[in-house]
Amino acid sequence: MPGSNPFSSPTKSSEALLNPEDERNKATTISPYQPHPPFLPKPPSMGKGSKNPMSEEKIRGRKLKSSQESLTDPTETGSSTDSLKEDRAPPTLGSVTSLKNGQTGGSPSDWVRGESPPFRDRCSSLPGEDECLHGQGCLAGNKPKPSKIILSPLQPIGAFPPLENSITSLSLRSTNRIDRDCLDYGRGSPAERLHRNFSDSRLLDTMVLDSTSVNSMKSTLSALNPIRPKDVRNRSFLEGSVLGSGALLGAEELDRYFPDRHVGICIATWNMQGEKGLPSSLDDLLLPTDMEFAQDFYIIGVQEGCPDRREWEIRLQETLGPFYVMLYAAAHGVLYLTIFMRRDLIWFCSEVEHATVTTRIISQIKTKGAVGVGFTFFGTSFLFITSHFTSGDSKVYERILDYNKIIEALALPRCLPDTNPYRSVASDVTTRFDEVFWFGDFNFRLSKDRHGVDAILNEHTGTNMGSLLQHDQLHKEMKDGSIFKGFQEAPIHFPPTYKFDIGCDVYDTTSKQRTPSYTDRILFRNRQADDIKVVKYTSCSSIKTSDHRPVVGMFQVKLRPGRDNIPLGAGQFDRIVYLEGIRRRMTRELKRREVVMKNQSAVCSIS
Repeated sequence: MPGSNPFSSPTKSSEALLNPEDERNKATTISPYQPHPPFLPKPPSMGKGSKNPMSEEKIRGRKLKSSQESLTDPTETGSSTDSLKEDRAPPTLGSVTSLKNGQTGGSPSDWVRGESPPFRDRCSSLPGEDECLHGQGCLAGNKPKPSKIILSPLQPIGAFPPLENSITSLSLRSTNRIDRDCLDYGRGSPAERLHRNFSDSRLLDTMVLDSTSVNSMKSTLSALNPIRPKDVRNRSFLEGSVLGSGALLGAEELDRYFPDRHVGICIATWNMQGEKGLPSSLDDLLLPTDMEFAQDFYIIGVQEGCPDRREWEIRLQETLGPFYVMLYAAAHGVLYLTIFMRRDLIWFCSEVEHATVTTRIISQIKTKGAVGVGFTFFGTSFLFITSHFTSGDSKVYERILDYNKIIEALALPRCLPDTNPYRSVASDVTTRFDEVFWFGDFNFRLSKDRHGVDAILNEHTGTNMGSLLQHDQLHKEMKDGSIFKGFQEAPIHFPPTYKFDIGCDVYDTTSKQRTPSYTDRILFRNRQADDIKVVKYTSCSSIKTSDHRPVVGMFQVKLRPGRDNIPLGAGQFDRIVYLEGIRRRMTRELKRREVVMKNQSAVCSIS
């Protein structure tokens, strides 16, 4: 009968028939972590050779399962669904309802009237503006908004890892490997960002600052920064210019290691009074606890040094540990100058040169004079001078003569090129380097008697030393321009460093009753204004093996890129001192652990 055939009225049946694409539109409000909705009921009376059209849809959905991961991101859903819409032809009535061998799978109207409606009707319903009423077509002027295809949700195998609100989160690093602009895109001027974008090592220039990038982009075999084969083929560290790509001392390498182009330098000066016994620990001198980070360079100048200079160098290496190597050491009699630097920076340092000057009438007596060391680091030249001037409260003129002799006779540099020869003066060695540090026992005194100095010290027990410095001979001579022309000194907020009774904090109690004075100083000079910034300037009161207290200064120094036309040091350092210092450090640590274990066993036996 015509009325009994469910396909006799195509219009009516198509109104009740649900398009599989619409079924997916209904699932937009379902969370991707909810359980699967129940499957559609099996159509009645299926033959052996027949195929269920719904199972064909399931098979097609499984084929597209690999693309479901991208649909979980709302920003990527549009592009994925558009491609699906183009690849899949819209299903027709015949493709859904007709079966092989002339068999049918039941009337679609039965699905609507049945007790088990399809997934579209049971789980969700589309908004009114996104669906057309059954039995009515969508007018051209009132078209619904295009809906996005959402595939059936994936079931999580286990609990998802918590995402931390930090760029260094391990889960974020594993998901988003690296985005070099996400941290510092807003920093700097557009010109700086443009320079970064055109750099030939864009992935490497931020690794020093960004720990996330280092962990994400590290080599597959080590934790070192990765090196591309193209860089190994093309780069030549024997030739280069300031702005040239691949120069070892150029701007690119400088920015990798020092993004702000400042290097940390620690200067220490100490008159050891020729004592054989060294302090039990030098940690307070070189590694004070009030500093957050260690410095890149450690320069230690000693006057009246201990008889065994090699022992002194090994003790310094033992204190600084394996992170530092002794770049150079020079001596002039009992004047010692030792330079340590971070071991990973020695490749950017030139050969080191040194010179000495004696200020005694008899040149064989080397207790007074100076020793200077010069080198170039990247494109910045450094000069470090430690000296010991003539002693005596009233011998100011003799000390000025010592200064003039040193700046004229110190023959530096010899082979190193002058980074700015137009500012150099032949009669003054301090004008031939970019950054100059001069430190030592200058022996300038306070022009006041002992009783008056003691009264001021008792009155000002804090850090205000202005009343004492008004009587300082060095301040007066520098102000008059007779000595240390162009040099500066950081403000002094510590008591006089000379002269103490050995082993205590009491000034001279001998019959001479010497006046406490600021004999130990650190001065600096730079070619460009504000190249040197003072971080800390103080004395080390915990070391009491001499009648002088050591003076320590921490500085931040501006660096500039250089050219690869200087004689490179090629990573040279004192290997013997390094190995012996590390061996002693290990032995000391093992002894300390043995003492701790013995104390613990003693406590256990008593209890």
